[in-house]
Formats: sequence, C-alpha cells, structure tokens
Amino acid sequence: MRNDFCAFILSHGRSEHVKTYGLLRKLGYTGPIYIVVDNEDSTIDKYIEIFGEENVIVFNKPFIANTFDTCDNQDNRKAIVYARNACFDIARELGYKYFIELDDDYYYFGHKEPNESSCYIYDLDRMFEIFVEYLENSPITTVAFAQGGDHIGGYDGTQVCKRKAMNSFVCSVDKPFQFIGRINEDVNTYVKLGSLGHIFLTIMNVKLDQLDTQTNKGGMTDLYLDGGTYVKSFYTVMINPSCVKVKAMGVSSKRLHHSISWENAVPCIIDEKYKKK
Repeated sequence: MRNDFCAFILSHGRSEHVKTYGLLRKLGYTGPIYIVVDNEDSTIDKYIEIFGEENVIVFNKPFIANTFDTCDNQDNRKAIVYARNACFDIARELGYKYFIELDDDYYYFGHKEPNESSCYIYDLDRMFEIFVEYLENSPITTVAFAQGGDHIGGYDGTQVCKRKAMNSFVCSVDKPFQFIGRINEDVNTYVKLGSLGHIFLTIMNVKLDQLDTQTNKGGMTDLYLDGGTYVKSFYTVMINPSCVKVKAMGVSSKRLHHSISWENAVPCIIDEKYKKK
C-alpha cells in the first residue's frame, strides 16, 4: 500500500462495535488505520484500550463546530459531520496526502458485475490505490463506493458512475472541501458543491454494505430517531431549494425522503447546436 494514504474510521460511543476495522484487515488492507473520535465522547479511554493510543485520534469538536455551517441553531452535536470536516486537518498533521473516510459499521466491500451477484474484494490495498490514482489524474473532488441502494432494480453495467458521493469518501488534502449541514451532510454537500462545478462520483461496480440505519446503538442513531427522516431530508431542501424536494418513497412502507432534480442541480454540457453564431 502506498505510504501517503491512510484510512479514517469515524466513530462515537461504540468502541466495542467498530466492525469496519476488522473488515479492512480481513480484506487485505495493510495501510494505517486511525479511529477518529471527538473530545465530547465519554468512551475515549475504551477506544484507546482496544485500539491503542497511537491509533486513536481525538479532535476538538467545539472548535470544528465553529468552522462550517450546520444550517441550524441547535446545540446537538451527535453528528458525523464534525469528524468528516476534521479529517482534512488530521491527515495534514499526520503527513498523509490521501485518505478515506469510513463509517464504523461496515460488514462488506464487494465487486459488482453486471446482472450478477457481488463478491468480496480481497485486495483493498489495490482498490484504494486505484481510487487515489483516479483522484490524482482527474478533476474530481472525491470518489466513493456504491451502496446497496444504488443497485436497487438491478445493475446492468450501463451506468459506470453516479454524480454523487455518500458514506465513504476518498479525499486529497490538496482538494479540500467542507461538509455542510448537521444532518444529511453527504447529500447536502454533493448537491451544493455539485451545483458549483465540483465533481463528486460514486463508482458503481464496487460497493459497501453497513448495518441498517437506526439499528446500531451509538453513532448517529439517537439523532436520526429524534428527528426522523423528514427533518433529515429537509436539511437538503433548505440548502438546495431549487433542485431538492421531500416526497414519499417506497412501495410497501412509505417514508419521507429527499428527491433531487438533477437537471436543475449541476452544470450541464450543452450541445453545440445551441452555440450562438
């Protein structure tokens, strides 16, 4: 594994349930892994006991809270956005140029062939290196693995990537950006910055899976349970009202969720026939 890259696992209040760490090692990642926690977490000592002091990075959450727009006036800081924004400074301080931000509850990294079941990726070193090479040699801002929801309805291989990035983010300290919004920060950010010309990409033939939202104690579960999906989705409506709305989604059990009108969300390439003469 190249020596200018590291993995950050963002966690809060569930030191004994950091599933991602073991999965990375199982699937062949040999590079450095750091557990990123905030100084308002009462279980820091437990993280250090399990992973070692040298592998646990504690950031100043109140300081980070003053560096970006949470898009509200609430004091509840039980959200991952603070850790996401802290990672750029942490990477610089540790001497890394590239890093990946990961949640702590993944149980699967896989390769998805068109119209076939996915299979485990057993060489994550090479997979991460490919992502970094793509980031190095293109104008994209960040790149991410697909999630299970990206393949609903099947995957036939015609869509190589989607213009979004959620959950996992491969980043460069030379291409810094800030996540915005206390909740739904990944969607808020890829739509808002996408409207300004930044390119956030999901690679469709590699995927990750994690425990179902709101079932794993700690992390952001309490925040989601308190606010519900309507509040979560409405952050993105507030930030990008010209292209986002909230609507009912699902078949058997409806739930409120954000819906993005991509024609109104990002710059488009216009056919030459519209060029003024």
